[in-house]
Amino acid sequence: MKYFILLVFFLITACSTTGIIPMDEGTYMIASRSAKPGFGPPLGAKANIYEEANSFCAKTKQMVETINFEMTDAGFARPGTVSLEFKCK
Repeated sequence: MKYFILLVFFLITACSTTGIIPMDEGTYMIASRSAKPGFGPPLGAKANIYEEANSFCAKTKQMVETINFEMTDAGFARPGTVSLEFKCK
């Protein structure tokens, strides 16, 4: 039982991200799922993907230009999700 509780805790606190995915014509995508249970916007996941996108663009001394951003709030038995399409400019 003790190990089951620990497993559930780690599954709840873990965030999954796709990493930076190249698309076409110099555009990239990154998505993440919030592990925070409950209702509301996944603001932590939003911050994480923008931080990763900014780090990616900073390697070439550029900044993130958002092309499309989508955010789905967490709900009952559903994690919040965010996705970002961007260019480095």
